[in-house]
Amino acid sequence: MNTESHDRPPFVPRDFSGRCRIFPSRDVMFLPFQSKWVLDNSRLKLAVKARQIGLSWTTAYRVVREKLREGARLDAWVASRDEVQAQLFLQDAKRFVNVFNVAATDIGQNVIDNDGHTAYTLRFANGLRAHSMSSNADAQAGKRGDRVLDEFALHPDPRKLYEIAFPGITWGGSLEIFSSHRGSLNYFNELVREITERGNPKGFSLHKITLEDALSEGFLYKLQCKLPYDDPRMEMDEGDYYNFIRSGCADKESFLQEFMCQPADDNTAFLGYDLIAGCEYREGDRWQTDLLDCKNPLFVGVDVGREHDLTVIWLIEQVGGVNFTRRVVEMSKQTFDAQEQSLYELLRLPMVRRCCIDQSGLGRQFAERATKKFGAYRVEGISFTTSTKEELAYPVRVAFEERTVKVPFTNAIRADLRGVRKEVTSSGHTRFAGERNRYGHCDRFWALALALHAAKTPTTGALTSVAGIRYQKSTFVSPWRRFTPRTLQQTAGLGYFET
Repeated sequence: MNTESHDRPPFVPRDFSGRCRIFPSRDVMFLPFQSKWVLDNSRLKLAVKARQIGLSWTTAYRVVREKLREGARLDAWVASRDEVQAQLFLQDAKRFVNVFNVAATDIGQNVIDNDGHTAYTLRFANGLRAHSMSSNADAQAGKRGDRVLDEFALHPDPRKLYEIAFPGITWGGSLEIFSSHRGSLNYFNELVREITERGNPKGFSLHKITLEDALSEGFLYKLQCKLPYDDPRMEMDEGDYYNFIRSGCADKESFLQEFMCQPADDNTAFLGYDLIAGCEYREGDRWQTDLLDCKNPLFVGVDVGREHDLTVIWLIEQVGGVNFTRRVVEMSKQTFDAQEQSLYELLRLPMVRRCCIDQSGLGRQFAERATKKFGAYRVEGISFTTSTKEELAYPVRVAFEERTVKVPFTNAIRADLRGVRKEVTSSGHTRFAGERNRYGHCDRFWALALALHAAKTPTTGALTSVAGIRYQKSTFVSPWRRFTPRTLQQTAGLGYFET
């Protein structure tokens, strides 16, 4: 990107040690793109933006400013993607109350309707309130006033959220939506395409701010003013920072989506962003429970690597038909002894019912040793072939579609889940390929797939091919009974087992 050097303006502190080369034109609180957002009084407005450029903070200022206007008569309802973000938004709003030097009361978390929905509320001296809520779309129903939908594309169901929020401005107020992209099939991208390609029938005012746009207006200067002097980013100019962010992303697709306002193509991904986001724990959720106190069945999947790929152990707890992730153990370039020790600690847990291990290549000895130690009724080795990968992959997508799985909210896991592609070969066969990214080779996807397979397959012995499997219905078979191996069959609703 262009980093044309500018002389330091007089307002820059003499002790400022940052190496940025672009400064704001004036010593003001907001950069130009932020000011445009604050001053846009359109009834409907939408911003597609890079991550972490201060637009939520800017919007908190606007909410306070609008509620303090003479003649203001409507409350503001802010929907954030989770409870943590809802609290952070209100904290920003409280800081701007001090900037305006006005009185306001932080009511804290309170019930806002008869259905028990809650919000963090700030009450101004004029009686108006700003309510900051998490992503429950139903909480928007029956409430009038301004609507702010923060990180709209990251909500579990953006379309439903819009459908319920929009009628709330019928009797006055505005609707503000801003977000980074989450895939081409997300409703947020549908709105953007409606505006840019289909004549903007809803009448949105559109804002677009990429990382490059923000840097060209002085974003790095604002950031370096807040960083400690020994932060390595203090030594960067705009070009360095741009490259730093780009290299830190999982892959090129992630960078273009998160920072350059280009949605990832959901048509090529096996799991779309909407599916993944709908099954993620919220940030801050405690998902790693005490496994010794577990009263529900536990299942384990292991994708084995050594030199170039990770070994990933994924453990799920099955509660009422939903598979909750409780552990994700990731090991890079560890000895097999160290990997076995980590796995065996989990397999010794009393509630672990089954474990499926990738026994392709390096994993064969790994699977054989675990089977010998814990028994073929608890450990199954699976050879990765085109057919078995297909058998493993589709139940993963079904679990996400039906929301019967919960996974942690991390960039590495999301990149791996997103990185698997379904491809059709020249001969017409389907195969599943995993992109290699800075986090691995979709190892986490296959570990989860193996765990889900373990949860539905009380088998003895390795499943090496789905070809020639004879299907036979049975009435009821105890899923943990040990069988004498003869032929591989399938019982109704119980998956594969040996008879």
